Amino acid sequence: MESSASEILLDFSPMFRLYKDGRIERLLGTEIVPPGLHPKTNVESKDVVYSQETAQIVRIYIPPNAAGKLPLLVYFHGGAFCIESASSPTYHNYLNALVAEANIVAVSVDYRLAPEHLLPAAYDDSWDAVKWVASHFDGNGPEEWLNRHADFNNVCFSGDSAGGNLAHHMAVKMTKGKIDGFNLASIVLTHPYFNGKEPIGDEIKFPAEREKVDMLWQIIFPTTTSGSDDKWSNPIDDPSFGSLGCSRVLVCVAENDIFKPRGLYYCEKLKQSGWGGEVELMESPGEEHVFHLHKPSCENAAAKLKKVADFINQGKSRLKSL
Repeated sequence: MESSASEILLDFSPMFRLYKDGRIERLLGTEIVPPGLHPKTNVESKDVVYSQETAQIVRIYIPPNAAGKLPLLVYFHGGAFCIESASSPTYHNYLNALVAEANIVAVSVDYRLAPEHLLPAAYDDSWDAVKWVASHFDGNGPEEWLNRHADFNNVCFSGDSAGGNLAHHMAVKMTKGKIDGFNLASIVLTHPYFNGKEPIGDEIKFPAEREKVDMLWQIIFPTTTSGSDDKWSNPIDDPSFGSLGCSRVLVCVAENDIFKPRGLYYCEKLKQSGWGGEVELMESPGEEHVFHLHKPSCENAAAKLKKVADFINQGKSRLKSL
């Protein structure tokens, strides 16, 4: 019994290990930091429960000297659906920097993690969070910061890795489930976690890594019948792919990232889908997956931060021109 329990099913080091008895050993993403005033940026943050049923929280950020209505970012963290949280120092530091740079309001979403909570739990939680945020559109929601400062005519969904996957699917859901007073202007997908059974582009260079990603998907989403080709992992063939509920998309890729070919493919197919919006691509040369989170002070991370901030604020200038 003991030997079976200690047998590794999938070694996803340096992030986590999954065992045959269903346990997960998280090697990263377990540290948390409290909200509050960030001394470097003077951005303020607070945690608010958005679901009493699941006890999940969002961490809300407002920039220093916030005045009037500001663009609203809803952010979904990465971590292969298995690690990290809105309270981790990695994401807390990133959101503080982005909110300060862009002068926006941000809502960072916590969702239940696999394997304790198998997919589609993360998608369900993310949609619940979106609906909770949207409940503030008329200024009568439960959280005053959103009532006072969030511009619901200029909303952006964003995320990295698994969070990029979530941001895409929440944008598709916005088309199917229109929310009054909530205008999704754009999405920003950073190194999005998309996959497929057949390799495309340079994916052929990473057979071992692809095998692990495929196996992980089967473990954390066991009810899917198509494996890595289901619409959640590989949204390209989904009939709803070209029905994004926004008009602008920015996809960020990194030169040495295994997920780069999927990001490029996503851009190419979205342009061909008849969607009709604008697609932008930013590639960071010489960089690895989610490098900006681990090397936030490097030149490429600074350039990426500025690009994302400018992209979100383009929605504000477009509204003024209407």
